[in-house]
Amino acid sequence: MTDIREMDITELESVVAELGEPKFRAKQIFEWLHKHTVSDYDKMTNLSKALRSKLAEAYPLSEAEQVLVESSDDGTRKYVLELEDGATVETVGMPVSFDEKGNRIKRLTVCFSSQAGCPMECAFCATGHEGFLRNLSSSEIVEQIVAVQEDFNTPVSNVVAMGQGEPFLNYDNLLGALRRINTDPGLRVGARKITVSTCGLIEGIQRFGREPEQFRLAVSLHSARQRTRDQLMPKLANQPLDHLQQALIEYNHESGRRVTLEYMLIAGINDSDAEMDALAVFCEGINCHVNIIPFNPVDGLRFKASGRSMMQHWVKGLSGVGIPVNVRNSRGGDIHGACGQLKEVGMR
Repeated sequence: MTDIREMDITELESVVAELGEPKFRAKQIFEWLHKHTVSDYDKMTNLSKALRSKLAEAYPLSEAEQVLVESSDDGTRKYVLELEDGATVETVGMPVSFDEKGNRIKRLTVCFSSQAGCPMECAFCATGHEGFLRNLSSSEIVEQIVAVQEDFNTPVSNVVAMGQGEPFLNYDNLLGALRRINTDPGLRVGARKITVSTCGLIEGIQRFGREPEQFRLAVSLHSARQRTRDQLMPKLANQPLDHLQQALIEYNHESGRRVTLEYMLIAGINDSDAEMDALAVFCEGINCHVNIIPFNPVDGLRFKASGRSMMQHWVKGLSGVGIPVNVRNSRGGDIHGACGQLKEVGMR
């Protein structure tokens, strides 16, 4: 069944016509769904009770249930959301405040999931060890943004597809969601404040570079040496690094946009000088920025984070050869809401 929240005005006009209602009802319904972001027809108070009943029967609305909300010392909140079929996903809201007391939120970023679980099985990621359940619909993705916005009572300013799942394995639903996040009156997050993070699926990168919107791209690289990357990200062994490098160069030319390369430093695995030199070579010809990410502990994994001095060594080494680089400040680690720690997957 088509989700009514994924219909445009023209499609809604066809719906109301089939229900014997005047054309202007379509605009009213659209505003309730996309401006006021309601998920209950009974809240659409300017529609007749009879029409609400017809819509509920023909196009039932579901709403993700917050089964758990955890708050970090740094203000981050992690949400476990239960979807209509009982599948659960995790979403993270990260506020940045105007003052040290957190009295006003200057920026609110949502890290959302694109799949329930993940099939990529990356060695350092909690989600990959939990398995894959299913893709999320466009509406289920958007619901995550709405849930965080309502909980903080603050407009979302930035969104990142860095939660559970590989976004490009759910490409069409992802793009539908991004466009709604960008254009829905109740959200309107700027395209340049919307980032998709991929493990490096080349076909997805090529498609994404041809999209007209100015959405941003991040690639989880984690090593520019094939053997090390295959160890950390075994499902990508069939997409060699030289092909990925060429795809990113083509992405730069096609889209005119810079790429962020995400690099999680893991002690004794990918933090040697040889690894840094390989990354510098990989960056040649790519308009990119490197985010150094500290490894976040995951129960049952043997990996350890590189020390702060090692991270600064990498920053100095990469910037010394002209590569823009910074260390990303991980947030929500005390509630297992940081990068690589999301793992609530399954059916309730």
